[in-house]
Amino acid sequence: MDLRQLEYFLAVVEHGGVNRAAEALHVAQPSLSQSVRRLERELGNPLFHRVGRGLVLAPAGEALVGPARLTLRAAAAAREAVETVGAGRGGAIDLAALADVSTDPLSIWVARFRARNPGVRFRIEERDDASDVAELVRSGACELGILAAPLPADLAGEPLVDQTFVLVTPPGTEDHWPDPTSASALQDAPLVMSGRGTSTRDWIEQSLRAEGVEPRVVVEVPQRGAVIPMVLAGAGAAIVSLRAAIDARQRGGVVRELTPGLSRSIGVVHRQAPLTTATQDFLAHVHRSVDAWRAGVAVQRAKGLTTVEAAGRVTAEADRRLRALNRADPQVRPTHP
Repeated sequence: MDLRQLEYFLAVVEHGGVNRAAEALHVAQPSLSQSVRRLERELGNPLFHRVGRGLVLAPAGEALVGPARLTLRAAAAAREAVETVGAGRGGAIDLAALADVSTDPLSIWVARFRARNPGVRFRIEERDDASDVAELVRSGACELGILAAPLPADLAGEPLVDQTFVLVTPPGTEDHWPDPTSASALQDAPLVMSGRGTSTRDWIEQSLRAEGVEPRVVVEVPQRGAVIPMVLAGAGAAIVSLRAAIDARQRGGVVRELTPGLSRSIGVVHRQAPLTTATQDFLAHVHRSVDAWRAGVAVQRAKGLTTVEAAGRVTAEADRRLRALNRADPQVRPTHP
């Protein structure tokens, strides 16, 4: 078994077939197929079931995915230890995240890192349960896991950011909701929430019940991205992350802080092993982003703004800088003008 065989095997898994994998790796399809068959012979087990003209992972293939990714990352770390590698020059980062967290804040961290480091490729696995995220990291299938506290004790980890949650209500309801709004005011209020079993849904309901409020869910949507549009259309109110609320506010939604405040710690976990250079650079970027966000909000709060108003200004300034960066050196553009 060699590294190229593992690379070819993972390419077939990630691209869903030999032909697409060969195109992505710029190799001949027969060469890639032969490499995978040799690997199967060496391991003594089929890695794929041939179904018609397609391939489906066999149990042995499923078992190999995590160790294969772990091996390739270890090989990359070994190369980086003896080479001078420019920060963010290239590489792949495999992330596991709670489904709710991947939308906010992870998506923002990834997008802004990619805008400055276009050579880095991300693969993000979403799970609804924190234990499943941790298991993807333990198995080696993913290098990092992003999840809410408490973090698993058997993995290396650190907190990244305290995620604040606020209330969003439909446009035109400003006079009905004081700022801040007491949690008790949500008793019998119609609420829009994501589907049952998600970490954020469970946490919000537990937090409200701790304040003596029994949530009255009138709309339950499996797609988290549908919560804000439902609120803006008048279906009910919702408790969402501050960043998501800022977007809703720009579209006319009414945003109110909650009292007592509602927040949770988001952290990162990884195995007790050296991280690849690209991953180290990404984590450094996350810490810089979080520090800049906190400092920017603190400056605006010192001017007398509320947390929501301060966050809105900081977000608008970050968006302005990103537009300027894209105008000067766009990374997302046609390859053949």
